[in-house]
Amino acid sequence: MKQVLIIYPHWPPSNLAGVHRPRLIANFLPEFDWQPIVLTVHASYYEETPDPDLLLTVRSHVEVIKTQAWPVRKIFGYRLIGDVGLRGFTALYKEALRLVATKKIDFIWIPIPSWYTALLGPLLHQKTGIPYGIDYIDPWVSKLANHEKTFSRAWWVNQLARLLEPLAVKKASLITGVSTPYYQGVLDRNFKHRPIEHVGMPYGFDPEDHRIQLPNLTPPWESEDDVIPYLYAGAFLPQSHYFVQTLFKAIAELKSSNVIDARIRLYFLGTGNYQGKTIAEYADEYGLGTIVKEVNQRFPFLHILNFLGTAQGVIVIGSTERHYTASKTFQSLLSGRPVFAMFHEASTAVEFLEKAQAANYLVKYAETQAPEALQKATQYRLQAFFALDAAWNPDLSVLDDYSAHKSAELLAQKMDTVFG
Repeated sequence: MKQVLIIYPHWPPSNLAGVHRPRLIANFLPEFDWQPIVLTVHASYYEETPDPDLLLTVRSHVEVIKTQAWPVRKIFGYRLIGDVGLRGFTALYKEALRLVATKKIDFIWIPIPSWYTALLGPLLHQKTGIPYGIDYIDPWVSKLANHEKTFSRAWWVNQLARLLEPLAVKKASLITGVSTPYYQGVLDRNFKHRPIEHVGMPYGFDPEDHRIQLPNLTPPWESEDDVIPYLYAGAFLPQSHYFVQTLFKAIAELKSSNVIDARIRLYFLGTGNYQGKTIAEYADEYGLGTIVKEVNQRFPFLHILNFLGTAQGVIVIGSTERHYTASKTFQSLLSGRPVFAMFHEASTAVEFLEKAQAANYLVKYAETQAPEALQKATQYRLQAFFALDAAWNPDLSVLDDYSAHKSAELLAQKMDTVFG
């Protein structure tokens, strides 16, 4: 069996969303004749609160090697260098060289972000000759959000990305991403004159994750009397503000018309710390402060899966960017609860929601669409979604093509091609 070294600085019990990319792929690669070896940073160097339950989702065949990292660098109390990919860069590089010298490594695969670990690819290739691939969980170079200004932190990060990305991919043999639009810009900017193997493959899902039940777990609405809970789970994206405004404006209209149940509550869990107006502030602006509950704190992955299954319905808010595809759409569908979703019409999430006959409450956005038209469509879908007998009978069998099992197969096929 061939061996692939997966370099990703976070690994369970880290509760960051990116952890699931290498985890899901590593869980299934041996079925396609590739044994994964994961090289990561030891959890004691992580800044986030660990999620020990997440270790339950890692298959026993996955070999994990952990390295040290520098501590978080601060000046006058301000966090200067926190990114564990940067703090662990040197240790990851040295350990990768040791693994290459002691094991037969046939390919190196590096999911990003953390962005800086992408630079390990060309360094290791130059030293060992082993081919490598970069996997885009998010675009490295991206369009600034409307509220980001020139010379803001985000602007500087984007300028640095434009400088470093060409160096990282220059000697790459494979470009992958959670969907093709996530890395199409990489191909356009860097591979006009050199063809390169590439493939889009979603995060997907592992059905086994949804079979893990945690005992004695109570959802956030358990202590409230007689409420009908709807749940949004996950980070709030920079390009999602317009959708939230439209959503809340539509709900305010339905509420004023008394066509939705007064017991409805919307829980936004694990939205994180983000720039611009908050979800709670938008809710207050539209008179929904008593309906909308936002908790920024990140929740453990398996807690969220358990909560989704007990909510009345699930809300997925995408991005106005066409490339965005939400991995949480899969976990929402697998919850068995009706799903209300807002996505750009070109998002691959629209494609699989429609294939799964799960588009009952899908709102599709287009750049040319007037705000009034989007709100009207949102209001129409919401009214049906909030009905207690909301129709919901998706065909989940079609999701196999979007599963982590399928993504692992696609990656293995491309590595086979590169490996020759």
